[in-house]
Amino acid sequence: MSGDQIFQLFAYLLPSVVVGAIAFYFFRMHTNNEEGRRRFLLHKDSQHNTLPIRLQAYERMALFLERISIPSLVVRVAPKTADKNDYENLLIRTIENEFEHNLSQQIYLSDECWNIIKAAKSATIQMIRKAALSETDSADKLREDVLNQTMDKQSPSATALSYVKKEIGELW
Repeated sequence: MSGDQIFQLFAYLLPSVVVGAIAFYFFRMHTNNEEGRRRFLLHKDSQHNTLPIRLQAYERMALFLERISIPSLVVRVAPKTADKNDYENLLIRTIENEFEHNLSQQIYLSDECWNIIKAAKSATIQMIRKAALSETDSADKLREDVLNQTMDKQSPSATALSYVKKEIGELW
């Protein structure tokens, strides 16, 4: 083969190689685009199915936070005896039972939201324990002290509830 024949062969092959490369590039773009579209549709369908469940989880956690807020808790949970320690334990047990009842909701919430809810629960229990350390001698007096302790500041439940509302707003 002479150099002229090689040049002619190269001249014939070059356009087909360029067309093949362009076709491969467009085919690759098309398959990537289709894969992205399928992934988007699957995600959209998944969101459509899980959004009501996630909203229900947020609703349940909002209800939990409302139920463990100090004013709501002490009105709803009356002392059974005059002993302040029994009442303290009853309040804490009520909070823990409410929390355990809603434990499965954490899979639908962000980790940050779940941690804020747990912190609100712990802070509420700490407030009850702190009030119980006072010189209170009866359950009714403890009830009054717990309420007075929370009157001048925002409750941990309210702070957590505002975060839950913010996170729900981000779903839209």
